[in-house]
This record gives sequence, C-alpha cells and structure tokens, in this order.
Amino acid sequence: MTLEQTQAGEVVDAIRTLWSRNHLAAGDGNFSFKVEDQIWISPSGVRKCDLKPVDFVKLESSSKASSESLMHKTVFELAPKAKVVFHAHPPTAIAYSISITKDFLPEDLMSELVLSVGRVPIVPYARPGSQAMGDNLKPYLPQSRVMILKHHGALSWGESVGEALNGMERLEHTCEILLKVKSFGGVSSKLPAEEMIWLKNKREELGEKTL
Repeated sequence: MTLEQTQAGEVVDAIRTLWSRNHLAAGDGNFSFKVEDQIWISPSGVRKCDLKPVDFVKLESSSKASSESLMHKTVFELAPKAKVVFHAHPPTAIAYSISITKDFLPEDLMSELVLSVGRVPIVPYARPGSQAMGDNLKPYLPQSRVMILKHHGALSWGESVGEALNGMERLEHTCEILLKVKSFGGVSSKLPAEEMIWLKNKREELGEKTL
C-alpha cells in the first residue's frame, strides 16, 4: 500500500466520523491531504460518506477535483506545515456565524478553547469555489488552524489527519456550548484577565498544534 493510499484511508475514516456527527450532508464538504509535493483532494459532487480511498484525485491535474480547490490550495501555499485540510459544515458553528457580528469566537469563556486551539476567527463570506474565498483566508494563515467560514461552514487544517479532525470537533463542541449558554440566559461571568494570561502562556508551551 502506498503512502497516498494509507493517508487517503485515514481521511476517509475521519470523514465518516464527521458525517456520523452531522457535520456533513449529501455531497457537502471537501477534504485534501499532501504527500511530498502532491496534493490529493476529494472529488466534486460525491456523497462524502460514500468516499473510498481510490476516489481522491490530484488537485492540479483532475477535472473531478472539488470545486473549492482554490481554498485548499491557499492553505497549503501559506501554511507550510499543513498536511491535511478539512472543510465541513458543522451546523452549530455555521448558525453561530450567522447570528453574531463578531470577528472571532469569544476566547475568555472556555479554558479548553484557549489551551487546545487558541483564537478562532470568523472569516468573512465569499462565494464558494471563488478566488475570493481563498483570498479571504490569507489574513488568518498560517497562524489559525481552525476557522469558521461565515454563512458557509468551517475549515480545519493540521499536520495530521487526527489534528484536522480535532479542530473540527473542538469548533462544533465550542459552539454547542455557546448555544447552551444562551439557552441558560447568557454569559454571567468571564475568565479573569490574569487567568487568560496564564492560559495563553500555557498554550504557547503546548505548541501550535490543535489538541
């Protein structure tokens, strides 16, 4: 089995995990990985839960490549450590981006968000598949590994399949908590400033990877 086949198999397993958690519907989402200098991406118009490792195509040379290839290409170009890029449609994260006008998820409410991810931007909307979508990611790369795409979905990249999956899980879990906070009457307290300093310093010690 080639390295490409092994990596594709791991991505397919992660896709099925996301699908089972309602982060994908029908043919939504797109997924890519990089082996040496070659980028492989999921094909366009296919139910992602039905993907097989052999279905992945070369980003630069296949007409079947995802319509959002430009977004993936931008991540790989500007984030040299990126080996895997996931784009899914986690419903709570999308709903959050539609309901608020902030540029980032609130980072002074949950210690785990600070420790495991860091600051999560809400990227301004651009038409799916357009060059603008890739361009809108540029201010957040390579520093942000997890992002909400406003009115659209979410993006998570990592140095491994597991890291990219962690990012998508962390994002939706955080937004589910924020939704529950609202249902209980809203925010009544925030993390103290001195605690935020400690958490951010600890995050720097833990490194850049999404945990």
